[in-house]
Amino acid sequence: MSVKFEHIRSAVLRRKIFAATLRFETAPGLQAQCDWAYCGRHADRAGRLINVYAFVMVLGFSRALFVKFTTSMRLATLVECHREAFVFFGGVPQQVLYDNMKQVKLDDGELNPAFVDFAAHQGFAIKTCRPRRARTKGKVERMVDYVKDNFLLARQFADLDDLNAQATAWLDNTANARLHATTGHRPVDLLKSEIEHLTPIASIRPYTFIERHPRKVAKESRVSFNACRYSVPPAYVGRDVTVELASDAGTVVIRSGDVIVAEHPVAARRGESVTQKQHIDELWKLALQRTPSPLPNWRLTFDHAVAATPLDRYERIIDRPLRTTTEVA
Repeated sequence: MSVKFEHIRSAVLRRKIFAATLRFETAPGLQAQCDWAYCGRHADRAGRLINVYAFVMVLGFSRALFVKFTTSMRLATLVECHREAFVFFGGVPQQVLYDNMKQVKLDDGELNPAFVDFAAHQGFAIKTCRPRRARTKGKVERMVDYVKDNFLLARQFADLDDLNAQATAWLDNTANARLHATTGHRPVDLLKSEIEHLTPIASIRPYTFIERHPRKVAKESRVSFNACRYSVPPAYVGRDVTVELASDAGTVVIRSGDVIVAEHPVAARRGESVTQKQHIDELWKLALQRTPSPLPNWRLTFDHAVAATPLDRYERIIDRPLRTTTEVA
């Protein structure tokens, strides 16, 4: 019995040893860790259920935390969340660590060129975890749990704007103002001092991120983008175009090659159709100019002659005496 107990205890100890993780303490200004977190479905103002995600970034040295709630995880949203995080921190670290999120690393294992361009402009290097080694970014994973358990738990909010306003107050008054168990300091104190050594955000010129999406023009002379439709000249029906949306502008630009064929304000609501009167007028004009389909090529013909009865035959019948019939009693 004792031997069996010792064997079990040894096995447990071995598992604990193998599960141990070497803590990586980050030098000032070196690294931030970043991740997305799914936060469930919540009703918007119209009562429709929408997915809510949390963008979470934590600075490795000071443990300063930033969180932004969104309704998508598109690349444009990721870029905008980074920009807001760097403004919140007041600077940019030397590198940012990610898992293999598809907005950063493509299916073929290569980094997304659009995100590489953004990182180069901001001045940080992209680092990714090795496959199945997500524990490498343990700092941000612990912060994801902290956001869910300390901030979101039993919280009520009117809409996404209200949720983010509450999150900002929580960051200022709780998350970054608490005494951190590992560092022994408040994140806000290490961040506001010059110990963190971030690249000042004021020294980086503004960056304009442009989403580009290939589309084909439908027969109604419109293209679909973000659950809305935008008109283009009818001459481009059936052709491939590119829909562009700049992160700092409220304009949708539609290009055919290098030529801008249409520009529209961004639709205010999902499902909206945004059109220009000129495009609709051209579409109607083309519809009226279309030549109607030719009538079928057919003729009415009689292949057989109609039999003609001589008139004197009818005259003989009229002049013939009538036959009488005698009824027998």
